[in-house]
Amino acid sequence: MTSLDNDALYASAQKNLLVFGSSFLPDVIVQTSGLYLYTASGKKIMDWTSGQMSCLIGHGHPAIVQTIAEHAAKLDHLYSGMLSPPVIELAEKLTSALPDGLDKAVFLSTGGESNECAIKLAKMYTGKFEIVGLGASWHGVTSGANGAQYHAGRKGYGPVASYPIRMHMLPSPDAYRSIFRNKDGSYDWGMELNYGWSLIDKASAGSLAAVIMEPILSSGGMIAIPPGYMAAMKAHCRKRDMLLIVDEAQTGLGRCGDLFAIQHEGVVPDILTLSKTLGNGLPLSAVITSNEIAKVTEERNFMFYTTHANDPLPASVGLKVLDTVLEGGLVQRSKIAGAQLHAGLHRLMDRYGCIGDIRGRGLMAGVEIVSDRETKAAAIDFGKKLSARMMELGLSATISARTTFSGCIRIAPPLTITDDELAEGLAMFEEALRTTQGSMPLY
Repeated sequence: MTSLDNDALYASAQKNLLVFGSSFLPDVIVQTSGLYLYTASGKKIMDWTSGQMSCLIGHGHPAIVQTIAEHAAKLDHLYSGMLSPPVIELAEKLTSALPDGLDKAVFLSTGGESNECAIKLAKMYTGKFEIVGLGASWHGVTSGANGAQYHAGRKGYGPVASYPIRMHMLPSPDAYRSIFRNKDGSYDWGMELNYGWSLIDKASAGSLAAVIMEPILSSGGMIAIPPGYMAAMKAHCRKRDMLLIVDEAQTGLGRCGDLFAIQHEGVVPDILTLSKTLGNGLPLSAVITSNEIAKVTEERNFMFYTTHANDPLPASVGLKVLDTVLEGGLVQRSKIAGAQLHAGLHRLMDRYGCIGDIRGRGLMAGVEIVSDRETKAAAIDFGKKLSARMMELGLSATISARTTFSGCIRIAPPLTITDDELAEGLAMFEEALRTTQGSMPLY
């Protein structure tokens, strides 16, 4: 591959591109393939975040490339009220793979859009308008979705959502940092959850419509909810005649060792949203709900009519992704490779004191970076240096360093990662720890 002038490209980007959330990384990516990114300067980088946690089966997967080419030529975009075989087939395959109660689907573009649609569905079905989210959540940047998230993106714009939406926050079930403890020091998430609901009941205007939550709070630091938590949340919703919305943008389609993370403990939400992994990097999302909710909201003239609703080209990609995951045994592969990943990360934790916690499930892991294991003090500046060093060595695993939570390196490689690639990535991670001052070697 011919090298390009990285500095010139980056200078042009600085001049012409709007910064929309964080500064741009200095390496300009000119090609992707499988697990790898290639920079303008000719560097090869292992992508341990699957792009934006999206390329579930790797970059440029041949089956996806072929599907895109065929549908771009023959069946790309239609008027939103028109049907096409890819949309019908994807809906059938998804709902067949999901438990009863998740019976009807609509396909949209982004995760934020799918969560916006889910919130509107919940409001129309319940006739209420208050939405509850978790403190370290991320659901999108559109008005309703952004109003229901608390990790970032709320400051500087005035009211995050206007009437008739009112937002409430529950504490995130962070076993590592929560102050809610039993006498033996173990985490008491039940007490924490009940306390959070006691505050919401006091603050509520009497119109609680829905809870929206992720099975693993990725942007908030890869916080995996504790066993039993989702079932308890659904019970709280039922007690208040609310709906439960589960956002599986990153956990869906095998990432965590189950086809859907809701299946890990057998909890069926009222509404499920999918995005990121469903399109393998293309803008595709889904909202799936029950026959009952679909019937009632249709009778009440529910409307979420967008230009790219049920578009055939992205739906064909989603169908191919789902087929590839199921036919290739990639759910089981995620479970096996995930166990290897977590074992390797725990070995690094045994060797370096800067690692305070390892969490996640399957091929979705978080590495909490601290300056002191006893106090759990965050080491965000060191974490940024460590992440930059990893990139220098050829491994992309960026740190989330928002001040709303402590620094966590997030890892989510494609499900197609091989054992050798996994070992190579862990070796680069260890080399970054060995050569970055402040890693606190323990041996």
